[in-house]
Amino acid sequence: MRIVITGGGKLGAHLAENMLESKHTVHLIERDKYRCRRLANKLDAEIICGDGTELETLMDAETEDTDCFIAVTGSDQDNLVACQLAKKQFRAKKVIARVNNPRNSEAMRAFGADIAVSSTEVITNLIEQEVDVAELHLLATLNKGRAGICAITLPDDTALRRRTLNEISLPEGTLIISIVRNDTLIIPNGSTTMEPRDEVVAVCTAGSQKELLRILSGRSPRAGKD
Repeated sequence: MRIVITGGGKLGAHLAENMLESKHTVHLIERDKYRCRRLANKLDAEIICGDGTELETLMDAETEDTDCFIAVTGSDQDNLVACQLAKKQFRAKKVIARVNNPRNSEAMRAFGADIAVSSTEVITNLIEQEVDVAELHLLATLNKGRAGICAITLPDDTALRRRTLNEISLPEGTLIISIVRNDTLIIPNGSTTMEPRDEVVAVCTAGSQKELLRILSGRSPRAGKD
C-alpha cells in the first residue's frame, strides 16, 4: 500500500514508523530542513522537503492515485488544503486528516477529508482496517475508532445465496443493520435471506472486520451449512 504523509512532527514520524513496520511504502512531506535530515536518518522512507499545500511538493511525493493520504501537520488550515488537493487534484483513494481543534472536524470532512480524527492510535487503526479489509467500506467510526459502520456488496457467486441470517454464524460484536436489494431498503431479521449483489451494512468492532469480510464474501468455513 502506498501512503503519503504530510507533517513530519511526532505524530507524522510515529505514523510513518508504524506503516513501515507493516511493510507499506511511505512518502513523508516535511517543510523543515533540519527535521527532514533527522527523519531521513531515522526512517526507511522517502522524505520530501517541502510544503504539503503546494502542488509541486505533492507531485514530488507521488500523491497521484496514492492509496492513502494523511495530513497531520499542526495547522488545521494546512491539513484542509492538503486534503483538498490530494482528493480533487491527485485522486487519492483515501484521505485522512488530523484535527487539532475539534470544532474544525465537520469542516474538514465537508471540504476535504474522508475521515477527520485527532488520535494517533485511531489513525493507525483506520489505515490498517483499510489495508486488511479492502472490500469493506468504512462508512463511519464509533467509540473513538474501536468500532465502525461498514458496507459490502455480496459477490455474484456468494455462498450465502438464499441463506437466512439465522443460518449464518456472524463474528461476535457484529450486527447486520440493513440490506439494499434492487434499490429497496430491507431492515433484516433472522428469517431474512441473502442474495447476490445485496448491499449489506453492518456495525462491527475493529477486531471482527476481517472475519466478517470472509463470511460475507463466501470464503469463511463458519458460514451456515446447506
